[in-house]
Amino acid sequence: MVVTRNIESAIRYYLAIREALNAVGSPYKAVVAFTGKKLVDGVEHTEDSLNGFPGNDIAKKFKDDGYRILVVANKFLTGFDEPMLTTMYVDKKLQGVLAVQALSRLNRSNKKLGKEETFILDFHNTVEEIKDAFDPFFTSTALSQPTDVNVLHDLKDHVDDSGIYEWGEVVQFNELFFDGLDADQLSPILDTAAGRFDELDDEEKIDIKIKAKQFVKIYAQVACIIQFANADWEMLHWFLKFLIPEMKIKDKDQDEIDGLMESVDLTTYGLERVKIGHTIGLDDSGSEIDPPNPNPRVGHDDPEKDPLDMIVAAFNERYFNGWDATPEEQRIKLINILNHAMSEPAFQNKVVSNPDEQNRRIASEALFEKAMRNERRREIDLYKKYASDDDFKSGLHEALMRMMEQVLKSGDHRPVG
Repeated sequence: MVVTRNIESAIRYYLAIREALNAVGSPYKAVVAFTGKKLVDGVEHTEDSLNGFPGNDIAKKFKDDGYRILVVANKFLTGFDEPMLTTMYVDKKLQGVLAVQALSRLNRSNKKLGKEETFILDFHNTVEEIKDAFDPFFTSTALSQPTDVNVLHDLKDHVDDSGIYEWGEVVQFNELFFDGLDADQLSPILDTAAGRFDELDDEEKIDIKIKAKQFVKIYAQVACIIQFANADWEMLHWFLKFLIPEMKIKDKDQDEIDGLMESVDLTTYGLERVKIGHTIGLDDSGSEIDPPNPNPRVGHDDPEKDPLDMIVAAFNERYFNGWDATPEEQRIKLINILNHAMSEPAFQNKVVSNPDEQNRRIASEALFEKAMRNERRREIDLYKKYASDDDFKSGLHEALMRMMEQVLKSGDHRPVG
């Protein structure tokens, strides 16, 4: 199983793996799993169009000898039971319960069929992060307090009041779904609701989508242990489960991060082995986890993100994985370099007062290089990577450039505090 960051990544991985298998004349095939449709390089893809068979058949096909590689984003990370799954490549941030559920796809032993060992190659998560995720579930685990089932009433009321669907559509969807009709006959109902959702403002979209996800999650968990006689909850659960992927929200933060990452030349992809054959020791004492939040959340409750922190976090996530430094220490590394550059006498004339965008960029990069040389003794590892890796250097320059623009936009031409 190849675990990727999002649907677009899953499609690109799948196409690259398929091409590599064909190039060596391999008898084996790959299969990709994701929900809905995705436009990549001007081409709209679905599971069916890429795999050549219906998405409902993926689990069955993967049991066949002809298919050996399953590429996923979110689908099949939980609840997928395939005893012959032996290997996982992870290019996605995994935290908490998701980390436990995803990596546990490999847990099934099957000596009868020749499965005697498993292997995980993780490009994205540290040993400490995985240990932290597994520790609460290593021995006995209990809820810190009971789950309040009544929260489902509140969540349903919130989503009903949004006006993105009429109850007759929920009933119709369930009738068609449980009659086994094809997805193309269900899509018009979902498209109608998704169209109404698109007409909401951004804050309303975030609130409604969060509450819809909460309803689906809490109902699914509690329904496993309590028999409900509430048919409306059951029908809404199935309707929302399929509608949520169609509830699109434009992520402004992601747009900025995408702009940063697209500017980095990734024609080469350097690998550094951080851990191999590492044993993770888990805490064998009992633990306690919190039940689902009984309070319906809203999207705008989160504190506003600092654009500077967002740029630093994007660069750190790409290049600093595996370093023995806290996020704050990593942030300080970049800010120190920027401070050196902005403290130079030439900064005001060649950058701040320079109307020519191209010359301004050249001058900025020259100041960044000088700042790196000034920091090389204190940050020897960082400087070595900077001097030897053109992709890293380009990414660092772009991150510093965006940080600098944010500082200048604030009206403060002094070094960062």
